[in-house]
Amino acid sequence: MPTAFDPVVIGGTHQLANRIAMAPMTRSRAYGGLVSELTAEYYAQRASAGLIITEGTQPSVVGQGYPYTPGLHSAEQVAAWRKVTDAVHAKGGKIFAQLMHTGRIGHPALLPDGLVPVGPSPVAAKGQCFTPEGPKDFVTPRELTADEIAQTITDHVTAARNAVDAGFDGVELHGANGYLIQQFLAPNSNRRTDEWGGSTEGRVRFAVEVVAAVATEIGADRTGLRLSPGSSLNDMEEPDPRPAYEALVRRVAPLNLAYLHVMEAGDRELTLALRHLFPGTFILNPHTGERPTGPEELSLIENGTTDLISFGRLFLANPDLPHRLATGGPFTSADPSTFYGGDATGYTDYPPLPA
Repeated sequence: MPTAFDPVVIGGTHQLANRIAMAPMTRSRAYGGLVSELTAEYYAQRASAGLIITEGTQPSVVGQGYPYTPGLHSAEQVAAWRKVTDAVHAKGGKIFAQLMHTGRIGHPALLPDGLVPVGPSPVAAKGQCFTPEGPKDFVTPRELTADEIAQTITDHVTAARNAVDAGFDGVELHGANGYLIQQFLAPNSNRRTDEWGGSTEGRVRFAVEVVAAVATEIGADRTGLRLSPGSSLNDMEEPDPRPAYEALVRRVAPLNLAYLHVMEAGDRELTLALRHLFPGTFILNPHTGERPTGPEELSLIENGTTDLISFGRLFLANPDLPHRLATGGPFTSADPSTFYGGDATGYTDYPPLPA
């Protein structure tokens, strides 16, 4: 069986140096919605990953749910991201942009021109959103009309094209963590009775159509999908996720996507079922409880559970993570106080091991 340090090809075209992926992590340092030279340095430091998946990046203005997150819906944003992709490619890395429409997770304080968050149904999420004005309760989203759903799909397509124009090797569609795509999948947030809800087939339709439209625009080999079946993040309730997620994966499997990326919520049996249904490259962010994904999980590649493992917090604090995993560490612990916002502290100042 392969090891984490063996190369792998994804999408039939992308040669990865290893099977260690950098998971998407929101860092909230895109002031004015633009990534910076500091962002380029951050990702370039981690270019030894087989694959980098960026922080969540909104495909439209109304898709923003957190302060200081970047977008891919303007020419200025495309130009800013080009500096990041150039820096990563100069180090020999591969990088996909994660497109993240947060749907009902957000607040009008984060949006311009009187916009309010949108969702499949007018059902507010429990909890609060961090805004520049402090924490605020989530609001009831405005229910998307059928025409607006079509426009939202188009927004993802345009953002995907912008990502390619910005030099990204591909995009990952964020269908996890309680954001818009999962909001359509989950019965507590999607209470529609039209063709976009009501049944399992209806609830998976939005995800399928977004994936298919993006794959048609930029190529299936440059399109990945992230899912988190059964996750309760951001007030998701999926008491029996298996039917919807198996139906979804069956629908997208023939598209020959670059990969399926599963953020595991604890159900290994379901993970293995989706792995079996998906014919392409499988990336797993395994369930590890309160501890970060670590070297213990590399065996999941060796035993065939997955093709790649994605690492979050460990990659944040260890920019040369593949080297450290190969040599047994040591590993630096991340400082949670610097996860979101700020400057270089806790962002680009984690040192690599001495040569």
